[in-house]
Amino acid sequence: GEQTPGVSITPEQKAQIAIKLDELGVDVIEAGFPIVSHGEMTAIKTISKHGLKSEICALARAVQADIDAAINCDVNYVHTFIATSDIHMQYKLKMSREQVLEKAVWSVDYAKKHGMQVEFSAEDATRSNKEFLSDVFKAVADAGADRLDIPDTVGYATPQYIAQLVTDLKTETNNKIPISMHCHDDFGLAVANTISGINAGASCAHVTINGLGERAGNASLEELVMALQCLYNKKHNIKTELLYETSKYISNVMGITVQPNKAIIGENAFGHESGIHTHGIINNPLTYEPISPEIVGRRRWLQAG
Repeated sequence: GEQTPGVSITPEQKAQIAIKLDELGVDVIEAGFPIVSHGEMTAIKTISKHGLKSEICALARAVQADIDAAINCDVNYVHTFIATSDIHMQYKLKMSREQVLEKAVWSVDYAKKHGMQVEFSAEDATRSNKEFLSDVFKAVADAGADRLDIPDTVGYATPQYIAQLVTDLKTETNNKIPISMHCHDDFGLAVANTISGINAGASCAHVTINGLGERAGNASLEELVMALQCLYNKKHNIKTELLYETSKYISNVMGITVQPNKAIIGENAFGHESGIHTHGIINNPLTYEPISPEIVGRRRWLQAG
């Protein structure tokens, strides 16, 4: 979420956000990208010393300096990534498939040798050649990766394609390694794609409060959690009654206003103005509300006519 254009927060603010996320019940907090700056490294170290219940993770490219920086942050969990799509390899990395495969395996092996838990992401997985993507995932799994992440880096995938990727990956790794989803919202499908991945067997979702993130943002935590709970009867550890409070806190710290019609946490999400709607709500709130607002820490409001 910190990669949202125009957002800049201090190490102290990052630590406070981590505490809020921990209180909310988030399982894993990706606390930052330590190679970026000394301040970033300081923030991650501070968060790791807070004794939070959440696992604390640091982000690193498949580069030794990045992984060393993560190791130096006193975390025991690193999320390392390298791009696997032809467009990224040719124009960004300027590396061949063979070089990328070698670097991916090396990064997982290097982090494991330093006692780290490792999640590996094949950046731009959804635009990657499926055979090559499969080769990379199988190779890093053999190298000891603890989790495998499928990033839809430019939000280009469909729920059907995501489901197929997860199903294939589970088969190729004999269903032995947890799979994560990392979906962007460029076509407004981040939450739908994440749910599709989870229904296909993924067990972890990379999400952000308020759907913050680069460009159109990432899968929104509050939307995903409530959809999983109410529509799919899935278990999670989030204290849903804290969702609105956490959303407001993040919005204030980041300086990014939430659109009024945002699902779950937008100001209008439980507001009613139309006469037909308000009449229905007064008789029985379920006529025009899918869930009780109190579940997510909200209250309904009616516009006086």
